[in-house]
Amino acid sequence: MDRTAYLADVRRMVVKVGTAVVTNTDGSLNVERVSALAEQVDSLVSAGRQVVLVTSGAIGAGIGELGLKERPKELPGLQATAAVGQSHLIEAYNRCFKRHGHHAAQILVTRDDFDDRTRYLNVRNALNALFELGAIPVVNENDTVSVDEIRFGDNDLLSALVASLLDTQLLVLLTTVDGLLDGKQVVSLVDRITEETLALDNGGKSLRGTGGMRSKLEAVRMVAGSGQAAIIANGTQQNVLPRLMAGEKLGTFFVSGARRTRSWKRWFAARTLRGTIHVDAGARKALVEGGNSLLPSGIVAVTGSFEQGDTVEVVGPDGKPFARGLTNLSSADLERIKGMRSWQVRNILGDAAYTEAVHRDNLLVRK
Repeated sequence: MDRTAYLADVRRMVVKVGTAVVTNTDGSLNVERVSALAEQVDSLVSAGRQVVLVTSGAIGAGIGELGLKERPKELPGLQATAAVGQSHLIEAYNRCFKRHGHHAAQILVTRDDFDDRTRYLNVRNALNALFELGAIPVVNENDTVSVDEIRFGDNDLLSALVASLLDTQLLVLLTTVDGLLDGKQVVSLVDRITEETLALDNGGKSLRGTGGMRSKLEAVRMVAGSGQAAIIANGTQQNVLPRLMAGEKLGTFFVSGARRTRSWKRWFAARTLRGTIHVDAGARKALVEGGNSLLPSGIVAVTGSFEQGDTVEVVGPDGKPFARGLTNLSSADLERIKGMRSWQVRNILGDAAYTEAVHRDNLLVRK
């Protein structure tokens, strides 16, 4: 894939900004950096691109506003700090965007908004309406009621969920490092995230943020599985977004060989996993090469507790996950019928029971 040509064609993108990018070393909000980001986003919008900004920094801004000497360690303290900081954060973005003729539209979400189909569609509809109005969606996790960012890391997961929801062509993760590093060298191009790629993560993270390179790579892997590209770059570099979109080889560019995934499959693949189905080699081949549904006869084990309609992961005999889907049966029922033929399933669960554990229309296979 030609990086310059691909980026030139991008019309819809998500830009995620890490805590350390928009806060000072003392934890206070870096208003100059917010202003610079607003100017850069405006240049992209003026060039005909639709941009969603996923921003961290509410807790960091709250630390500065409250004059705290360090980040709270207990959950209630983090939630309270976020409540104070969030208004300060969106006010700063709105003030900076209005200089360029845009309104900042605050959208606070939780993980549950992506798990529930109706709420998922409501978020997507709201974002599309904001594009039509010329506003800049500024998305953050609702930290006062959700602990996902605190637990999972600096909105990396959230930005991938938003990119999946909107079927964007590009996810840009802005951090305070120059990209994925192999030693001291920036890896310019990654065409597939493997175990070797994940091993390049040094486990480090900023003092003010909660993420690290591992959470960013997991976010990239999520969007890459749906056929979307991603970039990890240094958000403190001057004019980084326009330079990236002009094709300058900054950061690490992740391309995807996967086909673009349909909206329905992107939704259930991005939901919270409730369990795992382990299959034999024959079932794996039937799913990957044949495009078949998953039958109970190929299931060797079930882990986790889940109900009909939950999203589950499918793992092959090598222990590696290769698919996600909506299960037709609960974990309890699958335990009873794993390894059985269809006629045996009906004898145990009744004639009205599903004979497919996961139907192929509700299965996303990542080859």
